[in-house]
Amino acid sequence: MSVRRMVVVGYDTAELLDIACVTTTLAMANHLGAPARPYEVTLAAPGGGPIACGSGLVLQSQQPLERLIGPLDTLIVSGGRDFERAAADARLVGHVRRLARESHRVASVCTGASVLAAAGLLDGHRATTHWRFAARLADRHPRVTVDADPIYIRDGDVFTAAGITSALDLTLAFIEDDHGAELARQVSRDLVTYLQRPGNQAQMSMFTDAPPPRDALVRRLVEHIARCPDGDLSTGALARLAGVTPRHLGRLFLDHLGQTPGRFVRRARTEAAAHLLVTTALPLARIATRCGFGSAESLRQAFTGRYGIAPSRYREAHRAAGPEPHQ
Repeated sequence: MSVRRMVVVGYDTAELLDIACVTTTLAMANHLGAPARPYEVTLAAPGGGPIACGSGLVLQSQQPLERLIGPLDTLIVSGGRDFERAAADARLVGHVRRLARESHRVASVCTGASVLAAAGLLDGHRATTHWRFAARLADRHPRVTVDADPIYIRDGDVFTAAGITSALDLTLAFIEDDHGAELARQVSRDLVTYLQRPGNQAQMSMFTDAPPPRDALVRRLVEHIARCPDGDLSTGALARLAGVTPRHLGRLFLDHLGQTPGRFVRRARTEAAAHLLVTTALPLARIATRCGFGSAESLRQAFTGRYGIAPSRYREAHRAAGPEPHQ
């Protein structure tokens, strides 16, 4: 093919950002890179009619889904408010299944994963979706290994993105695969994204994915851990600070945070290290010390376990479009 045919599938109540993050990013790649095989982007919908997005705005689809034929480079199904109705639409699901057989890559954004799952395209694959709907996807499709943590997952030629703006990260990954890292970085800069996130980055930070603990004592300890990641944060030390026994402290953390003190501290230190990797030029050994790890190797192990990527690779990816780090 002289062009890369990229088809975005929408339907009533589709999320506008799920669609626009893909189409705008691909258009920017064409504009900046003039690649030998530019992207030809088509927005398709059942019947070829207008798409009343969940935001209230209306998009005009460019082609009826039923009339599309392959081969395609990439088929991308957007998410939307009525994704369950879309997943139950035998006509829509059937055409997605048909086109997937003629596509080099198949992808979904947000709850669009439910449409891929209904088509059987995620069976035997690891996949993600918006964290709010991950448990529902796992319950309804037990043959899919649902991981609610990453912002996007690549499993062979099947890609799933977590939701909304993660479509931008997914599309940048497509551009990097197709045309190289330099064009992906140029697009990222022109879109004024703070950084191009690797797929295994977590959707949520432990400090933003839930409201502060209602228990005042636990809330005070969480604030202490965030302020002093390099301090003595052993269960015994935290228990003494709180004036309770280690056993009682463990019960408090399980009741209010859903994890043991040790696990919470390890995650807090790892997230603190991730922040320093992006915002400073400190060597790994100094970051390890500042974040309470005994050695750079201990930090590497914790970091890879949390993010699925080495600290050096994380720093490289996040530096691509970010500001200059400080010492």
